[in-house]
Amino acid sequence: MSPVHHYKRAEKRFVERVLRFFSSIGDFFAKFFGAIAGFFRQQVTVMLVPHSERNIFNFRISAFSMVVVIFLIVCMVLTFILYSTRFTGVSDLLTDKTQVLEQRDADLEVIRDQISDLLNTSRVFEESLHSTLDSLGLEKRKEEDKGDRTGVELGDDAAELTAVKGLLQDSLEYFDQIAKMLQAQQSLIVELPTIWPLRDVRGYVTSYFGPTTHPFTKHWYLHKGIDIAYSRGTKVVSTADGKVIEKAFDVNGYGNYIVIKHKYGFYTRYAHMDKVYVKEGQNVQQGEVIGTLGSTGLSTGPHLHYEVRIGTQVVDPQRYLDFNSSKNF
Repeated sequence: MSPVHHYKRAEKRFVERVLRFFSSIGDFFAKFFGAIAGFFRQQVTVMLVPHSERNIFNFRISAFSMVVVIFLIVCMVLTFILYSTRFTGVSDLLTDKTQVLEQRDADLEVIRDQISDLLNTSRVFEESLHSTLDSLGLEKRKEEDKGDRTGVELGDDAAELTAVKGLLQDSLEYFDQIAKMLQAQQSLIVELPTIWPLRDVRGYVTSYFGPTTHPFTKHWYLHKGIDIAYSRGTKVVSTADGKVIEKAFDVNGYGNYIVIKHKYGFYTRYAHMDKVYVKEGQNVQQGEVIGTLGSTGLSTGPHLHYEVRIGTQVVDPQRYLDFNSSKNF
């Protein structure tokens, strides 16, 4: 035989085998689905027998219907279990959220109380501020300008915070006025004889301003200043900005002394000094060292005689001196 003939025979046998294989598969599925269809076509009798054995209830149902009913029951049970699980999770989540909200409500209540306390404190501060402004003679904002803050109820948190903010903004203006006034006063203070005339020590006031007995003549006379006793060489400072207008030595009186002219008609005298460091015509600043304490002239011991005059009128130096001046103690 020719090779072509053998090839055709082999091809025919292969095709027959493939057809038989698919035919057997088709027969299997036909029998399988036929068996299932036969099962579903079967009828099942269900009987319900009570304990009294009376009125027996029975009914017939196809296997297919029974399978459908069982499937539906299983689906319902699974659905119930699924939704029960989800409901339990949602319930737990709601419980957690409720607890968080309760905690936040408690925190908000604390914040409200703190805001109320802050507002009450701010009102006390406002009253004190206005009292201070009145005592300083500074201009205050008119009552109608702050009317938005006077009617605030404590329950309105936003309004309370707005009120405090408005008060603080107003206070900035007031403090700016106070700062300007203090700067002006500071400039005035350095031009007035207000600091203690000894550097870093208090000393001892042995004789005050006013009528007293002269230590040498024993006669009554007007003591025109105060005498501050301390050790020789203690630094003496100018009690205010000014200009030295007199520097001299009085053997039977003040000894080494200087007179400084200040603004507003003030003059100060520093007498019985051991050494004098400034010259006549020299400008000096408040707190500047001008000499040292001594016992020159008519003196019973080391001390500084300090006088203050306004024009030609002598005044009590202690009316102006700051005994607790930080610059000198």
